[in-house]
Amino acid sequence: MIEFRQASLGVLREFSAVAPSGVVIGVIGGRTSGARDLMRLAGGDARPEGGEVTPAEGRRYIGPDQAVSMAPAAVLAVEHALALLDPAARIRTLTGIDRLRQSGSTVLLASHDDALLRQIADEVWWIEGGRLLAQGDPAEVLPRYRDHIAGEVRSWGETIPARLAPSRRRGDGRAEILSLDIRGASGQPTVIVRGGEAASIHVQVRFHQPCEDPVIGILIRTRIGMEVYGTNTQLQKVPFGPVAANEDFEICFAFACELCPNQYTITAASHEPDGTAYDWMDDAIAFTVIDEPPAAGVANLRAKAEVRRAANAWPPA
Repeated sequence: MIEFRQASLGVLREFSAVAPSGVVIGVIGGRTSGARDLMRLAGGDARPEGGEVTPAEGRRYIGPDQAVSMAPAAVLAVEHALALLDPAARIRTLTGIDRLRQSGSTVLLASHDDALLRQIADEVWWIEGGRLLAQGDPAEVLPRYRDHIAGEVRSWGETIPARLAPSRRRGDGRAEILSLDIRGASGQPTVIVRGGEAASIHVQVRFHQPCEDPVIGILIRTRIGMEVYGTNTQLQKVPFGPVAANEDFEICFAFACELCPNQYTITAASHEPDGTAYDWMDDAIAFTVIDEPPAAGVANLRAKAEVRRAANAWPPA
């Protein structure tokens, strides 16, 4: 068993928790969360600046760049040391951790590997801002943590400007696409969209010549070129011609982003109703969809699974 009583070190502030004997505690948290300070305290690699950690002896710390040893210890703190192991060494190490648990040792295992923590951890501690934000069953704490990370990544996506870099550009020049971006629920341009989020694609077009019946369209593709969804103002029955030379327009295509986590591109085009291009930009910008829990494929149908015994099965359609 190891007990932290108002322990402080670095980012970690007045941390109190108890890890009993014979358990594996998974520790999650970012680089500035205080998780590393906790692991160093747990393994005896550092002394608290305030508070107490008991027991004082029988603890061992294994850092990210240290050789992994499963020698007996009352408390073992393993900080991201499994990440670089080959498959055979990883299996041996996990077997060793399980043997330590069975012998009554307390093991704290810091990792970013969800599958690993679900496999071996009895409990997960989520450290954030130097404090214990959540603890409990890995199946409950890990999804909450991943959702938190997704939110941080989503916010970061709004700090990255969209870059027009079409794989191919063609057209007769009667119009010019000035800008193209995708926006999330906040209305701000982003390169990251969360699955299910209200999103919109904005196309700004300048007409250099008069056009009687212009059409503006978009096409979403996967990173490997699979066409996912396309539409245009003609299909949407939103005509806006005729237009004069030197007029600018912004067209917004709003939708719920029910896409699976993946990388996507957006093609934008201004053209005649017959498809003759004024300005056509293939794969002009890229964006990424993130989601929790993840799903396979392209379209996220958000299905809900239900199981019944055969005797109570649904009637045939």
